[in-house]
Amino acid sequence: MSSVPRSRLWRRLLLGIGSLVVLLLATVGGCVTWTYTSATVSTVGRVDFTEELTVPPLATGTVAADGTRIFELDMRTGRTEFRPGKFTETWGFNGDYLGPTLRARRGERVEVRIRNGLPEDSTVHWHGMHLPAAMDGGPHQMVRAGGEWTPHWTVNQPAATLWYHPHPHGATESHVRRGLAGMFLLDDAIAESLSLPSNYGVDDLPVIVQDVKFNGTALDSSHRIFRNAGFLGDQTMVNGTLAPYREVGDELVRLRMLNASTARIYNFGFADDRSFALIGSDGGLMPRPITMNRLQLSPGERAEIVVRMQPGERTVLRSNELDAGLDFWNQRFSGGDDSFDLLELRAATTLRPSPALPAALAAPSTPDGSDSVQERRFELNLAGINKQPMAMDRIDLTVTRGSAETWVVQNADGMPHNFHVHDVQFRVLTVNDAPPPPELSGPKDTVFVPPNTTVRLAMRFDGPADPNSPYMYHCHLLWHEDQGMMGQFVVVDPGQSAGKPAHHGH
Repeated sequence: MSSVPRSRLWRRLLLGIGSLVVLLLATVGGCVTWTYTSATVSTVGRVDFTEELTVPPLATGTVAADGTRIFELDMRTGRTEFRPGKFTETWGFNGDYLGPTLRARRGERVEVRIRNGLPEDSTVHWHGMHLPAAMDGGPHQMVRAGGEWTPHWTVNQPAATLWYHPHPHGATESHVRRGLAGMFLLDDAIAESLSLPSNYGVDDLPVIVQDVKFNGTALDSSHRIFRNAGFLGDQTMVNGTLAPYREVGDELVRLRMLNASTARIYNFGFADDRSFALIGSDGGLMPRPITMNRLQLSPGERAEIVVRMQPGERTVLRSNELDAGLDFWNQRFSGGDDSFDLLELRAATTLRPSPALPAALAAPSTPDGSDSVQERRFELNLAGINKQPMAMDRIDLTVTRGSAETWVVQNADGMPHNFHVHDVQFRVLTVNDAPPPPELSGPKDTVFVPPNTTVRLAMRFDGPADPNSPYMYHCHLLWHEDQGMMGQFVVVDPGQSAGKPAHHGH
């Protein structure tokens, strides 16, 4: 029997290899196609709204003889029944999940007695609060497991909806996702003089929005393939309640919106496309109410809106698909194509009359950039800020107490990012060299920076000086922060130099 020519063997071998390559490419292509087409999440029209919305208890603390308002916060492990009969391991402040709403007034001295009952070290950061750096609760103010910390400061800023959450370097996403978060409301004479809905839990509702995913009874913490924004859940909770509804008895209802998710960006509106009035942003009231039907909030951002209800009607607060300038890939895998039904409002058959909203609210409290003495530039990408990952022992910037600066922040990669600055509220001067949209005209401490976007921010650093205790600036998509998209600055008196932060072993 004659042997097969060598050339024919090579042809067969090449044909076999080619067939395997084609099969491999088809398999990979099929997997990518399936992954892409299955990436979109939507709960629109699929939520029954069977659970009454939980409203976090309002904590006004106790007042000491010297007038100090004292709060108690215990960081605890717990078990939460998000779904009937199914208990999930969670963390919370003074309870199993989330924490009480703290409330204080401008001019008051406050003290918070914190006890860490967790199995891990953590911190409590006062997001949006103007206070000394040593009291800020950033990664330099760690509270050891079993330990205590008692920060104290005098409230010296306008009425606003702020919040508190952990800020341990490298673990912030994990600690926030497990449930450690709560609101901190500030009041002042200006806000109290305005005819705004203000009865907490009645016509003035906290709305803490989080996305979540369950793996059996446990909270799923996994990052699915291609999700470079961080953790993205497949359903949402408001105030720790799945499928929530709220019965309301007033014509006007104020919703204090907080995006407490770790990576997801929401595009809020109502299912019937009704308009609402935006009255407040991160750092306080707007100059005047702004009528809108869509409002986008990235992680850490807050907004106060007022919606008008008619007797007996129902409406659903919804998060719509994003229109944020994300590319084809990130629109799908960073949650831009996702949509959620969040909360159903149910109006009573008879409603209490509400006064009309004031035409003017609060004068601007942030600088307009005209007195800035320095301009600084910040380039955001996953490798760090200005190509430097966070280092706990490195002071990146030194600013002079009392000075105003303009910070220019650019998103230099294709991912969604945002930018949060501790201690200060800033004014957005421009977005891509154009005036900002009306919803960005109020005081801000966190701003969304989509791909190929540059924002100019005006801020003032009015103390107190502390050359050894830094504040942070960072992306508030918390996995990005944990990966090193963070820097730190100190505020010093004129002529003073930066010191060196204490070593924390991180």
